[in-house]
Amino acid sequence: MGKILDKIKQGKILVSDGAWGTFLQQKGLKIGECPEEWNLTHPDEVLDIARSYIEAGADMIETNSFGGTRFKLEKFGLADKVFELNKAAAEISRKAAGDKFVLGSVGPTGKILMMGDVTEEELYEAFKVQAKGLEAGGADAIMIETMSDLDEARIAIQAAKENTGCEVFCTMTFEKTVTGEFRSMMGVSPTEMVQTLIDAGAELLGANCGNGIAGMVGIVEEIRKANPEIPILVHANAGMPVYQDGETVFPEKPEEMAALVSKIIAAGANIIGGCCGTTPDHICKVREVVDNS
Repeated sequence: MGKILDKIKQGKILVSDGAWGTFLQQKGLKIGECPEEWNLTHPDEVLDIARSYIEAGADMIETNSFGGTRFKLEKFGLADKVFELNKAAAEISRKAAGDKFVLGSVGPTGKILMMGDVTEEELYEAFKVQAKGLEAGGADAIMIETMSDLDEARIAIQAAKENTGCEVFCTMTFEKTVTGEFRSMMGVSPTEMVQTLIDAGAELLGANCGNGIAGMVGIVEEIRKANPEIPILVHANAGMPVYQDGETVFPEKPEEMAALVSKIIAAGANIIGGCCGTTPDHICKVREVVDNS
């Protein structure tokens, strides 16, 4: 099977997976427990999540490795298991994926460069070990996601690009300001993201979290305006979060999400999937629209 970018070059719109964190919690992951440790302690539960998205029609699934850098894992006393946990994450998703693709999930470290929490070298090394573990487990691409700091995103891309043979993708998280512009938590716009991350080696860009699919349309349009060629991926939340009965819920139903898929394709997205609150049912409905568009 060709690489993901080959499929996009052939004009295909691809479908990605949905939320993982909420799914793990439904399966018993406790607050304060390490999700990545489940790759070793509860591999069948993790496999079940991955399989459910493949069965829903996804062309690709992520790995249970979002917090898989040493900076996140050291809080659980697992800093010495970075390679092992990421490799296991990719092996599980690889087993579920069959001839579909695996995206090795890499999230932010929680360290802030400009505050002096960490050096560029330390970040690079942390992302390098994680990316190498994901590649060893069978990931096709490294999916750097939920980034808000442009420098951290750039370093993660470079670490993955220079130390693996995987395709390297990156999404940042943007929210709408009171003046109607999209900005990351660190003030980066989609336009500002584009050239910096392409120069670092990203082969696909996009946005995840922070917005429902309706909010993603403007972000995709802005990226597409800044660069007509770069492939774009969107992992949208199931609407904007609502606090009810003591918990945060994402209210958008699968049919509501699917109703906007044609609009996001028209804006220029090449891969569409879900983030917080999305389920295999959401992905199934997205698949239907993509197949009929």
